[in-house]
Amino acid sequence: MEKEVNNTTETAEVKTANSVQAEQPVEETKNAEQKQGKLSEQTKESLWQSLKFLLFSISAGAIQIVSFTLLSLFVFKDSENLFGWSHLIALLLSVVWNFTFNREFTFKSASNVNIAMLKVAAFYAVFTPATVFGGQALTNVGCNAFLVEALIMVLNFVLEFLYCKYFVYRNSINTNNRAKKD
Repeated sequence: MEKEVNNTTETAEVKTANSVQAEQPVEETKNAEQKQGKLSEQTKESLWQSLKFLLFSISAGAIQIVSFTLLSLFVFKDSENLFGWSHLIALLLSVVWNFTFNREFTFKSASNVNIAMLKVAAFYAVFTPATVFGGQALTNVGCNAFLVEALIMVLNFVLEFLYCKYFVYRNSINTNNRAKKD
């Protein structure tokens, strides 16, 4: 009886060892495919989202630059707080544009618009004062307002993408009708 128990244990150990060895080539094949340039579907989706976010951000950036320029040159040209007001209004215009298109096309979210917008508003409740006062301080010490605006736009792009992807739309990516059609 004792030999039977030992034989059963040895057989189970051999089967386990064989199944582990059988799984290793599958993992090695997946790793080899990835090394050869074949990306996973999730990686492709993330890259595509990044590209779409970049393109919509460029269009929002164009809106921000044009509105900042027009406001700076014609509306607030004599104001002591030229940068602050121009930046604030231009930023708000670009945020509405960017939010609308990224929600629908980049993240394809069917989440509640009001909740998503409140989450984005929370981001800008911190980002906007920091950039308005920081940007105004930089321009007060002689930095070029357009250079400051450009640097803030790059910072905004990176932070907003991460914030939207991993907080605002985290549980609702690819849930709208457009995603269901794809």
